[in-house]
Amino acid sequence: MESTFTLIFWICLAIIFYAYISYGILLYGLIKVKRLLGFKQKAFDPEFLPEVTLLVAAYNEEDFIAEKIENSLALDYPEGKLKFLFVTDGSDDKTPDIVSTFPQVRLMHSPERAGKIAAVHRAMPTVDTPITIYTDANTFLNPEAVKMIIRHYADERVGAVSGEKRIRSRDRDAAQGAGEGIYWKYESTLKRWDSELYSVVGAAGELFSIRTELHEEIPQDTVIEDFYTTMRIAQKGYRVRYEPEAYATEAPSASVKEELKRKVRIAAGAMQAMWRLRPLLNPLRYGMLTFQYISHRVLRWTLAPIGLLLLFLSNVALAAMGSAFFQFVLVLQIGFYIAALMGWLLERRQLKVKALFVPYYFCVMNFAMYAGFLRYVRGSQSVLWERAKRGS
Repeated sequence: MESTFTLIFWICLAIIFYAYISYGILLYGLIKVKRLLGFKQKAFDPEFLPEVTLLVAAYNEEDFIAEKIENSLALDYPEGKLKFLFVTDGSDDKTPDIVSTFPQVRLMHSPERAGKIAAVHRAMPTVDTPITIYTDANTFLNPEAVKMIIRHYADERVGAVSGEKRIRSRDRDAAQGAGEGIYWKYESTLKRWDSELYSVVGAAGELFSIRTELHEEIPQDTVIEDFYTTMRIAQKGYRVRYEPEAYATEAPSASVKEELKRKVRIAAGAMQAMWRLRPLLNPLRYGMLTFQYISHRVLRWTLAPIGLLLLFLSNVALAAMGSAFFQFVLVLQIGFYIAALMGWLLERRQLKVKALFVPYYFCVMNFAMYAGFLRYVRGSQSVLWERAKRGS
């Protein structure tokens, strides 16, 4: 029994360490080798400035929509080459009325709420530009975002480009700001390296773009449509690039409870996407893309959360058998989870010790994978979802 528990312990530790740390180290090493071999990105063509449509699907965003439009109109791109299309299907507040006051913006509104995917599918046949950029209504772009994204499309191999998601984080932010901000900084680094090695494995919906001709009508019950859309483009043999100089900024979730709501929805969508994208698990067909997809996404969504539980249980069994080493490791594990518990207690009391918020956020993310899996197998995740509340 001891040998069995020991094997389980080390296998789980290896999976967790690889998924969260070692893959990043390996990725960086592969990039360094690629650079040494002389594989460098071609210089961008400053004259490459095709027409672009900025598409925003908004639902009941009256608090943000005017500011979003003003932010969009301030984007630095040649006059006449950037078109603005806002779709407000289902909105029963002042969102459509506010949009209609801006003559530079084309409004598409339908009183029926069928979800974001249905809204985008309704709008895309009207898009007549070679590139479409999608961005959320409650995020704000830097002025150079469009130029930074578009320059990648001079390379015909590029089918999509993802911008960077940034979380506004201040000293007074609580767990959700500290944890979410650190997580996205780490994710952004991995995406930048993924892009340089071969392709980003999925874009974030806050800011991404595609070649309009590659748009396809995905199933309307798709939960994380941004990830699925860009992975389908990668599956067709195109590269998905990452552009950190094009970024969308948003406030952190109003509380960890609100962040958990969002994470559970994403986790349910991840399970759905993995099933629909299962051909990508074949390395003989997709090669490097399969390696990146499994390393960066699949392990985190499947074996790593399971591994955390099995690691703890096997550690308890081995410590009970009298091993001093495993007793020490168990103390470290318990200390980590106590820190997460303290982060939860402090967050409820609106106290700020960010060192405790990081393990708390890590635990929340992995708990969300279990909850999301249950929601997926029950079929209870609707494409019409209640947005997580954001901080001010």
